[in-house]
Amino acid sequence: MTTYNIALLAGDGIGPEVMKEAVKVLNLVEERNADVNFELNDVLFGAAAYFATGKSFPEETKAACDKADAILKGTIGLNHEDSQKIPVDEQPERGALLPLRRRYNTYANFRPVYLPKGLAHFSPLKESVVGDGIDIMLIRELVGGLYFGEKETGTDSDGKRYVREVLEYDEDQIRQIVRVGFEVSMKRKKVMHNIHKSNVLKSSVLWNAIVEEENKNFPEVEVVNILVDAAATYLCLKPTMFDVMVMENMFGDILSDQGGGILGSLGLMPSACKGPKKSYYEPSHGSAPDIAGKGIANPYSMIGSVALMLEMSFGMDKEAKNLWAAMQGVFEDGYSTSDLSKEGEANLVSTAEFGDMVCAKLAAMPV
Repeated sequence: MTTYNIALLAGDGIGPEVMKEAVKVLNLVEERNADVNFELNDVLFGAAAYFATGKSFPEETKAACDKADAILKGTIGLNHEDSQKIPVDEQPERGALLPLRRRYNTYANFRPVYLPKGLAHFSPLKESVVGDGIDIMLIRELVGGLYFGEKETGTDSDGKRYVREVLEYDEDQIRQIVRVGFEVSMKRKKVMHNIHKSNVLKSSVLWNAIVEEENKNFPEVEVVNILVDAAATYLCLKPTMFDVMVMENMFGDILSDQGGGILGSLGLMPSACKGPKKSYYEPSHGSAPDIAGKGIANPYSMIGSVALMLEMSFGMDKEAKNLWAAMQGVFEDGYSTSDLSKEGEANLVSTAEFGDMVCAKLAAMPV
């Protein structure tokens, strides 16, 4: 029997609610697969951790993550008013999330923008635009660029406040994420859209040069170079033109959220953050403190992150596919939660009921 140790970072807001549904699924997967055992370790992370320990990424949590074979992370963050109760450097994004990425060098962020035709009603786009469905793998560099560059604030000699933030990449950082893009493209349609802004940014000039060099190692892949602003436009006008999209950190942050928009909600977008030795998996949506505790948050993105973990960290490809089918099957049966659907659009169920329905469908599938 293979034992996988998983650190569970439930986080803040709706994080603990959707994490409960992820745990239900993991328990069922374990029951269905006699050769697999999941050792689950709950630890604090984010604002909840700060208020309990004074640190948003406490030493106990670091130790649990160091030990884990994979990390399953919920949502973090508070509303603006409550965030002000936490020192700036300990606020969840700065004090927990960025250090998590840095600690494990999770340089490759995978965000599937996936909407089969049967779920097209979730999208705000016209049926003619969605066509037979949207299936994009958006790959974002996650530990470089503007977010991780040198930062400085101060007052100049004229008494004016200023800020300075550095966008920095070296060729090794670019090459490793570009190579991931090519490898994923080889397994899909062999077309990779390279997202850049080389008409303005010299970082994109270097980025494009590395893409061209790496393309020689993957000659079967067609590279389509497209400016980031044009990519944003075409994601709305013609999303089906994309298959694999590769981009730097800030572009990926923005376009992946836009991807959630064309699906109808970030609640329909799980994600994987992979490093050379360890990966973490998380829903792309926020902590939604306004609906926390109401039992109306859809756990699709959280459970989808479990599916990505099964596939990418544990090699359980078939069970991952079963889980995707189970989740989509619940939607196709006409059930949803009120955060994704208005009354009358679907049979509304609670967070826990949606999770139970996913488990029931998964349990009925052959292993």
